[in-house]
Amino acid sequence: MEKLPTQGLHHITLMGADRQTSIEFWEGVLGMPFLFEQPNLDDPEQGHLYFDPGDGRLITIFTNEARSPDPARTPTDAGCVHHIAFAVSQATYSQLVARLDSRGIDHSGEKDRGFMNSIYFQDPLGMLIELASYKFVPPEGATHADVLHEAHLVRVAAGDDAIADPHIADAIARLSRRRHRSLSDG
Repeated sequence: MEKLPTQGLHHITLMGADRQTSIEFWEGVLGMPFLFEQPNLDDPEQGHLYFDPGDGRLITIFTNEARSPDPARTPTDAGCVHHIAFAVSQATYSQLVARLDSRGIDHSGEKDRGFMNSIYFQDPLGMLIELASYKFVPPEGATHADVLHEAHLVRVAAGDDAIADPHIADAIARLSRRRHRSLSDG
């Protein structure tokens, strides 16, 4: 049986509270342009707001004016979403703590994840949000996923527990050698 190959994330739709809470968080805090809105075509009692998370894809929010924000942490049972991560530049990442603090938003503080840096906080409805920044730039013609896959192979061969800077550096060197062949041995 043939697989069903995907070609990237199309969109994520979240259950929101009222319209204004959604706009204030997704555009006001995270800076995602509010692109358009229309009724939820499966439930006209709900609005459907569309935001651009920065890559031209979509985050959409179902809203209903009868729902109010509940900041209690969303469930993390099997089948539930644990968190959503959005990419930020290193320049933006370096400003996150100060910017979240200035808005009075509680957060995790900076987390070193080996191949990326992260900060976590909750949206007004208790959804855990991660803002993450890769510590590396992939070589020409490669993606972050290519580098991480290659770094995994390096890490496993070394017997290490998690991907770290040396694995990333070796992965980038391997990928670069494959792309930029040379007639010399060294």
